[in-house]
Amino acid sequence: MLRKEIGVDLGTVNVLVHVRGQGIVLQEPSVVAISIDENKIVAVGEEARAMLGRTPDAIEVVRPMRDGVIADYQITEAMLRYFIHKVTGRFNWFKPKIMISVPFGVTSVESRAVHEAAVSAGGAARDVHLIPEPIAAAIGAGLPVNTPTGNMVLDLGGGTTEAAVISMNGIVVANSVRIGGVRMDEAIVAYVRKKYNLAIGEPTAEEIKFRLGAAITLEDDLEMEIQGRDQVAGLPRTIRIRSSEVTEAIQEPLAAIVSVVKSVLEKTPPELASDIIDRGLVLVGGGALLRRLDQLITKETGVAAYVAEAPMACVAMGAGKALENYSIIRRSISGL
Repeated sequence: MLRKEIGVDLGTVNVLVHVRGQGIVLQEPSVVAISIDENKIVAVGEEARAMLGRTPDAIEVVRPMRDGVIADYQITEAMLRYFIHKVTGRFNWFKPKIMISVPFGVTSVESRAVHEAAVSAGGAARDVHLIPEPIAAAIGAGLPVNTPTGNMVLDLGGGTTEAAVISMNGIVVANSVRIGGVRMDEAIVAYVRKKYNLAIGEPTAEEIKFRLGAAITLEDDLEMEIQGRDQVAGLPRTIRIRSSEVTEAIQEPLAAIVSVVKSVLEKTPPELASDIIDRGLVLVGGGALLRRLDQLITKETGVAAYVAEAPMACVAMGAGKALENYSIIRRSISGL
């Protein structure tokens, strides 16, 4: 009763934490600000994200996760410790039980790094478990993964996109590509630079994606004003950008996402494929919030796609629920 059971979605862009009996208790950007001179962490999460592109040379703002895996071990460990302490309290004598998600297809070195970071941050080794993101996402989306039926999930994260068919608590077929929301932001930055000779930062690109982004061109073109630095004059300049331009900018990442879905469907056993045709596939992760992405997937694959309820929270919720039923799904995640 005194030990918290925690599910963690350790993402490239956001960290979400689910606590048994409480639901999602934390959602913060996986961003850390570091003082270079003192080699000390200045800010973590939302506070650090507000500093992106706005700091002097003495402070560096970094994302310690890249493409869904740890890029900087020490900073990831410190960030994870900060978030776990925020949830459990700094002086909690009962170490929490932690289930933490990892992308499908990670190497043993990458999964070990996540496990060790979680152990150092707040749990004993025997109380830290790893779960593949597609399984956690499917559980969090409420799919009947413990039955002998085909359940297909498309997890669109900040650093990776993963498609998987799940049956009997295990992954039957899966594929992933290290392309996600961050790559879309980069594509928008490159498009604006090329078309308008305007340099914009990552936070601006992300805002453009949220406010105007669509996988298929909208009937009513949305517009917004953006500010940046003119590449020729070197002075600040304001332009207007339309949603149709954003759709054009992100075509390459979208094509990679569709390709991942098709590759999984091509390898799916016939009996499970018929289940998926009947039931459709579910979109989870922050990328699922992109307007009309479900329509694009349906159009390109012929399989009905729909967005899960609270798609961003699915992986963390699924990790938490998997910990509650650990004895049942233990066999499925024993390789991690």
